[in-house]
Amino acid sequence: MEKSADRPKHIRTDMWTREVVDQAIAAMPAIGLRQAAEFLSAMKVPPDIAVRTLVYPHRRRN
Repeated sequence: MEKSADRPKHIRTDMWTREVVDQAIAAMPAIGLRQAAEFLSAMKVPPDIAVRTLVYPHRRRN
């Protein structure tokens, strides 16, 4: 069985959300996890997307 089949399915988001998340990921080395999470929260990125992209980099979509 494939590992991708075991992953929960996530709804794809719009391009605006994708770009905001990309900005937070790029800034993480300079600002840290907490501030990146605060940025995503302020930008109204759903919490499940913010956690998945910031805390679990292996689960990011490319």
